Amino acid sequence: MSLLNFVDLVRPVRPALAKPIEIPPTPGTRRSIKKLLLPLFIQVGTTAQSVRADSTGFWRVGEDRHWLPRLVFRGGNETGEPVVRLAIFAGIHGDEPAGVHALVDLLQELEANPWLGRAYRIHIYPLCNPTGYEDGTRLSRSGKDLNREFWRGSLEPEVGIIERELLLNKFHGIISLHSDDTSDGLYGFIRGHTMTEHLMKPALAAAEAALPVNQARVIDGFHAVEGIVRTAYDGILSAPPGSTPAPFEIILESPHHAPMDLQRRAFVLALSEILRHYRRLISYAADI
Repeated sequence: MSLLNFVDLVRPVRPALAKPIEIPPTPGTRRSIKKLLLPLFIQVGTTAQSVRADSTGFWRVGEDRHWLPRLVFRGGNETGEPVVRLAIFAGIHGDEPAGVHALVDLLQELEANPWLGRAYRIHIYPLCNPTGYEDGTRLSRSGKDLNREFWRGSLEPEVGIIERELLLNKFHGIISLHSDDTSDGLYGFIRGHTMTEHLMKPALAAAEAALPVNQARVIDGFHAVEGIVRTAYDGILSAPPGSTPAPFEIILESPHHAPMDLQRRAFVLALSEILRHYRRLISYAADI
């Protein structure tokens, strides 16, 4: 069944979305991508005017055919404001599903509060490592950590598809959602535009309503200040090298062992604050 047919199948259904329970796959079995994404596509069915779903590409691994889904949210723009293009990525590591689930909640938040998404065009890539998710592993089925492969001439199909999206769309901001099983609190990496830190600080402050911020001076091997890391690994999902103007780039990390509902809530609080604060910042810059 194609992605679009699947969306058509669930479009008439409007039940309350249950919070999924993550159960690691038993040896020899695979997680169901359809079950994972079903709440997201049901949500698309409830926001047909503002969200469309499609696929960015297909590839084969052995006998299996895989695809990388994309949803595009278009906020109302009656005021004639310039359209702000953002990209949000989740599931680049197959054993970190909290970000995928949080994007269901974000779409619900955008539907409930149209002002939040006003003038935004948000490209959502909810599952960037489908084979890793099926297998319950950080790596893709080819044995690669996809988040070390970007802009290095990688032959991994998932990486090539995402790089093409980044080159074509010239996003103003790029956000990635991850979960860290070595952290006891929220934190984030910042890169790109100089205003990025001014987005991350209020985002973490808002998310603290759900989970604490990691205040350690060293996080994941990097120097950190109040939960913010200013350096990162080579090869991570990022803007094309030499992008001009540079987009803001944020990586949000939830504590993997925290309850799933709290991780989801923390991500939505942080993302919502980024949307609010970025609009304020660009409005202020326009008035200078």
